[in-house]
Amino acid sequence: MSKAGLMSSPICLVENVKGSLSVCKDAVEFLSRINEPVVVVSVVGLYRTGKSYLMNRLAGKQSGFALGNTIESKTKGIWMWCVPHPKKEGHTLVLLDTEGLGDVDKGDSKNDSWIFCLAVLLSSTLVYNSRGTIDNSAVEKLHYVVELTEQIKIRSTEAAADEEEEEDCKFVQFFPSFTWVVRDFTLELEIEGRRVTEDDYLEFALQLKKGINKKVSDYNLPRQCIRNYFPSPRKCFVFPSPASPQNMKCLESLKEQDLVPDFLQATGRFCDHIFHNSVVKTIKGGHRVTGKLLGHLAEIYVDTIKSGKVPCLENAVVALANLENKTAVQEALKTYQIGMEKVKNKFPVGVDDISSEHQKFTSLATAEFMKRSFKDDKGEYINKLREEIDMHYAGLLEENVMASERKCRDLLKNLFSDVNKRLQDGVYSQSGGYELYKRDRDAIVEQYRREPNKGVLAEAVLNEFLNERGPEANSILYMDTKLTEKDRKMEEEKERTALLKQQLKEQEEKRIESERMMQAEKERQQDQIKQMQEKFNQELQQQQQEMDRAIESKMMEREEMIKKDMKEKADLLNEEITNLKKEKESSGGFMQEYVKPILGAVAEILPTFLNYRVMMKGIKNLK
Repeated sequence: MSKAGLMSSPICLVENVKGSLSVCKDAVEFLSRINEPVVVVSVVGLYRTGKSYLMNRLAGKQSGFALGNTIESKTKGIWMWCVPHPKKEGHTLVLLDTEGLGDVDKGDSKNDSWIFCLAVLLSSTLVYNSRGTIDNSAVEKLHYVVELTEQIKIRSTEAAADEEEEEDCKFVQFFPSFTWVVRDFTLELEIEGRRVTEDDYLEFALQLKKGINKKVSDYNLPRQCIRNYFPSPRKCFVFPSPASPQNMKCLESLKEQDLVPDFLQATGRFCDHIFHNSVVKTIKGGHRVTGKLLGHLAEIYVDTIKSGKVPCLENAVVALANLENKTAVQEALKTYQIGMEKVKNKFPVGVDDISSEHQKFTSLATAEFMKRSFKDDKGEYINKLREEIDMHYAGLLEENVMASERKCRDLLKNLFSDVNKRLQDGVYSQSGGYELYKRDRDAIVEQYRREPNKGVLAEAVLNEFLNERGPEANSILYMDTKLTEKDRKMEEEKERTALLKQQLKEQEEKRIESERMMQAEKERQQDQIKQMQEKFNQELQQQQQEMDRAIESKMMEREEMIKKDMKEKADLLNEEITNLKKEKESSGGFMQEYVKPILGAVAEILPTFLNYRVMMKGIKNLK
């Protein structure tokens, strides 16, 4: 069960107090605990048109969002209700109920525009709720759509200066799906004597008129905006009045048998459509939004509006990506550190042990980062993660070296304790003492080598230890009266040969360990590059799916214009479709041109960096 299931009733997401908007911290804090994808459904409409009742039904409840039964609008700002998605496991359904547009108490229409704008920006499905019929008056009341070009920018001002005129053509890529709900509908669904569907009824109401005079332009403008901005197919549902006028005052307490059957049927069809067809909220680039990201998104947009600036989709994505990618680095590093802590508890360990675990947990950390990060186009955050991991690994290598040195020295000290006692007792000072000393020392060296789990400095510490005791052996050699001068010379030569052999053994051990570490690093690098490539391909696919939806929607609009013999508009749409297709093709080129060099740079930098900073930091102590 998602943590969203803990929300028993709606809470305020965006407060509207005296015309000033602010995000409620409690709501953002609640959203921050939702790490699964969210399907966000916003309902907007004129005040007192029954929006809240529909949202309660989507939540599977009879009551929740305040209905009210007077002319005063009950919903102020934007209220939110998070519930487990009834049809999509592992998803949260976020319902946003906006305050009624045109509320006489507010008097500030600009505030209505921003509420409408936020509903569009935050949702994956926008439900517009009205009463009566979809006539010219109803369409004109949706004038907030016309204002969206002034309230939302796709690109930052600098980037869009020469493309501003093209921006509204691209809204369809990023805007939510559109559903028009008509309440208290009393007409027959007929057009020119022919029975039609609800969707046909909506499209008929949104048809454009031919002509170029001001009257026709004014008539077409809101319709053109709806057609341009919201992807096809658009949906429509018509509802009869739910109950008698006297029962409408207590709508949320009425039982199902008290409601009009046709109203219940329409409610059921509407809910089924939302549950099955509303998609996960995405941001520009196609990245899926979690509850946590939705909270950040609300804060970014509201803060922008409060500052007097226009919300920008591109800027919001960059801000979100920075926030999420920083967290992704921290979480991924934590995954690595927790995993390597188990290895650290076993120190000292051999090179194979530490490097294989390093490789394993780096791969897991990279996967954790990739799962959470997005739009890390320049590789800034993956590089940061790699640096953090490498630094941590370098520290672990040094700790492992020190642990190995301590263990080996302690072991040799313990093993030589009997030899030290015999030295003090003068056992080796008598005739034949050197032979006895050599036998005891060689036996200890063999015993030392049989001891397991000495770590990476086993031979290095032994070599250093034997060198340190060289003068001691030499002294015993010259004190042994049993040996002739010739014998002493031969024994000295044997000692030098033995020490040289030990030194070569240490160097060979270092060489093998270095090769193993480099091989492990090479495999780790290949795994990281593979995961980066997969991530970039995934983001490219998301971008192209986003464009495919826009192209499909534009093609449907073009067919409609051709049918209505509106050649000029069809030609414009054709041009927009061509531009979108070119943009889609060039986005693949962008990946080749921009991302591949990053991967190449990673391939070149990693061995050098690790060879110098990681391996050398650990291995230099072996000298």
